[in-house]
Amino acid sequence: MIAATTVRAVNDLTGSWAREAVGERGTALTAAGLWPLLALLAGPAAGEARAELAGAIGTDAEHAVSEGRALLDALAAADGIDAAVGLWTRRVLELRPEWLDGLPLDVHGELSGDAAADAAAMDAWVRRHTDGLIERMPVAAGPSTLLVLASALLVRTTWCKAFREVPLRTTEGPWAGRELAGLHRSDTASEQVRVHRSPAGALTTVQVEGDNGLDVHLLLGPPELPGGEVLRHGVAALGGGYPVQSGTELGDGAGPGVQVRTTTSWDGAPRTQLTCARFTVDADHDLLAQAGLFGLATATDGSRGHFPGISAQPLAVSSARQTVTATFGPLGFRAAAVTAIGMRAGSALRPQQQSQVLSATFDRPFGFLAVHRESGLVLVAGWVTDPDQHQDRPRRLERR
Repeated sequence: MIAATTVRAVNDLTGSWAREAVGERGTALTAAGLWPLLALLAGPAAGEARAELAGAIGTDAEHAVSEGRALLDALAAADGIDAAVGLWTRRVLELRPEWLDGLPLDVHGELSGDAAADAAAMDAWVRRHTDGLIERMPVAAGPSTLLVLASALLVRTTWCKAFREVPLRTTEGPWAGRELAGLHRSDTASEQVRVHRSPAGALTTVQVEGDNGLDVHLLLGPPELPGGEVLRHGVAALGGGYPVQSGTELGDGAGPGVQVRTTTSWDGAPRTQLTCARFTVDADHDLLAQAGLFGLATATDGSRGHFPGISAQPLAVSSARQTVTATFGPLGFRAAAVTAIGMRAGSALRPQQQSQVLSATFDRPFGFLAVHRESGLVLVAGWVTDPDQHQDRPRRLERR
């Protein structure tokens, strides 16, 4: 069970990060992979660095290590999610036993000082814990690196109802004139199509259910709304922050991409259709480029140490990066992320009845949130600007 306070804190960081990180290019990010690492560092930090880290993760530094470990344990126990933490240190660095004992470590390896050997060992750990979706540790262990703390997150789900692959063409917007790899299904539950009335305008969301308690919510905002704002408001909408209408309450044009029309059918029953572009999004984030957002501004000051609860030797953050990949295909969704922080010293017959068809179409840049259904925790967030072309072969996505 994931604590509600932790869910709010992680989702708040997701919204803030998305607002800053999303630009004109597609990207993906996971605060769920970063937040536990920041929590594991906030506890043993001191002074201004401790206050900044606690502020960034939205919790008391005194309890941060236990809360970070609790989140990692809950993620690792959840169906469809694998989570792991790895630690590599130089032999000359003596760690505080109380901090080390509090970590949910999959491995505690040694940094030998041989850059090639150290990279090979860490890369092997990355591949093992991301099922090969990510091949390399985001940070390098150089001669001055004393410690590398990393998390790996793997998210997988198979759709309860598979999509049919179709060509997707549009005559308007950024994707006009392109023949995209489209995904379509006509049996989406109508209540899964929602329009939220956010301060920035109507936001359309569609919940695509996985078979293991994980869902992906597709997000479409007004054309002029930046992607970071779409994701930020999407996280708020997920938490019930805005008035919402769904399913049969919706009329034609009620939200972006929403259409309601009448057609003939056998039984006259209403139908709901979903069409979107198939995509794979890859991203690499230098977290120190936004050090203040993550509470790492003071911690990077190498003129003094900031983590006496880790070691008596003064330590400062020298690098912090995250690598993410996410794929949305006809059978399901999968995503992987590795976050690392380095430290240095310092039919043919004609139907006869009329029926209403509600359709939601995502044929211009859109966002997505991969969510743990029971808790509402956002595992991965992303913005799609370069979907797969129709002739592209999708990455292999096997059923579990």
